[in-house]
Amino acid sequence: MTNVKNIPNVKLGLISVSRDCFVISLSEKRRKAIADACKQKSLPVYEVLKIVENEFDMLQAVQEAKNADCNTLMVFLGNFGPETPETQIAQYFDGPVMYAAAAEEHGNNLINGRGDAFCGMLNCSYNLNLRHIPAYIPEYPVGTAQDIVKMIEDFLPVARAVIGLKNLKIITFGPRPQDFFACNAPIKPLYDLGVEVQENSELDLLVSYKEHQGDKRIPEVVKSMESELGKQGNTYPDLLPRMAQFELTLLDWAEQNKGARKYVAFADKCWPAFPKQFGFEPCYVNSRLTGRGIPVACEVDIYGALSEYIGACVTGDAVTLLDMNNSVPTDLYEQEIQPHASYRQNETFMGFHCGNTPFCKLSKGAVKYQLIQNRLLENGKEPDFTRGTLEGDIVPGDITLFRLQSTADAHLQAYIAQGEILPAATHSFGGIGILAVPEMNRFYRHVLIAKHFPHHGAVAFGHAGKALFSLFQYLKIENTFYNHPQNIPYPDENPFETAE
Repeated sequence: MTNVKNIPNVKLGLISVSRDCFVISLSEKRRKAIADACKQKSLPVYEVLKIVENEFDMLQAVQEAKNADCNTLMVFLGNFGPETPETQIAQYFDGPVMYAAAAEEHGNNLINGRGDAFCGMLNCSYNLNLRHIPAYIPEYPVGTAQDIVKMIEDFLPVARAVIGLKNLKIITFGPRPQDFFACNAPIKPLYDLGVEVQENSELDLLVSYKEHQGDKRIPEVVKSMESELGKQGNTYPDLLPRMAQFELTLLDWAEQNKGARKYVAFADKCWPAFPKQFGFEPCYVNSRLTGRGIPVACEVDIYGALSEYIGACVTGDAVTLLDMNNSVPTDLYEQEIQPHASYRQNETFMGFHCGNTPFCKLSKGAVKYQLIQNRLLENGKEPDFTRGTLEGDIVPGDITLFRLQSTADAHLQAYIAQGEILPAATHSFGGIGILAVPEMNRFYRHVLIAKHFPHHGAVAFGHAGKALFSLFQYLKIENTFYNHPQNIPYPDENPFETAE
């Protein structure tokens, strides 16, 4: 795991509720068991001592949690629970809230020891809906102390992302590219999520970059780059001072412009004017910031930056943004994939970008030049200002391919597909890997194409589908698509299509 700093730290307050016709000690005892189990796992949980039976109790419990600097709550129905005060907790608390209920413990204690929280959870959910209160409810929200600790562990990444989005500003430089209409989605839904957007000119960035010339911090950043790249990766040492200057420019801009927000992400114009005017490609710098939890999406992909930031919050790790770029040739598939994996050829593809994938996620990463831009801007000659990408095959392992995106008519939708980076050489250029996703061919046609998603996909390292799906439900995303297994057809899938 990398040193990700631009994401929230979650501290969860545990509040237990009790209906006044039930024994209050039942909720106290069951809450304490959860708190003790959380301590054993070193989870960041504060046990709120005030039991909520009525609205006055609710106000006191919420204030106790706030005084303890809790930014997240878990409301525990230790028994049936008072449905109005327990749901008002989420109204009066400014942060994500989870609800779960106690299971009965012993068959010989079902008179005074029966809490009926199984029933109470239904009324709780009904009341949350009446009040239009968003809440996280686990798949099966009833359990013992150990069960509920597991639910809390599942909730914490979701809570981290919810808090992060409410405190996020996405800073952009340059207009979104004319020939990349996929990056030109409406930004109104971002404000609905609580995300702030600050759009700037490329000239603003260039002016600020020039003002950082001779910055006394540049040598220190160069030393950090040298340490990260090592001898093998540091192919253009003369570029490092310029790229260090640019890194400081972005970091200072973030600090000076985040305003009332705590966290930032960037979506920057990176071609075609950038390399000529700045004297290098920004990819390596973008990768370094992304590895620290400050995504820098290329091609002014605002929703790409948003998705990357969500991935960083959910996993606490570095992320990347890749073009779902090209198919895997048959000979490569037959020689390097088929003997070692069970995926069909059309379940594999190559994910590529010029060099925004963090160094820690590359095998034998090195600073190189942008081949396509070199052809376009330097006529294929010895590279000069088209240098600065970070290239290498992406390390094999589990990944989650996902994206949160606005439609053309400003409705949010998302997709999630778990898969893996295969341990097969790509024999290509850029930051690139061979990705395998079960039933990718159908997912590609009936989600990515049919639902008009762009070519950029965010990649989280590890299987994060469960947390991402729960997050999108919490955010009330209208549609969240996933890769259907073979026995579940898509609504628009041709039933007469054969497997040939």
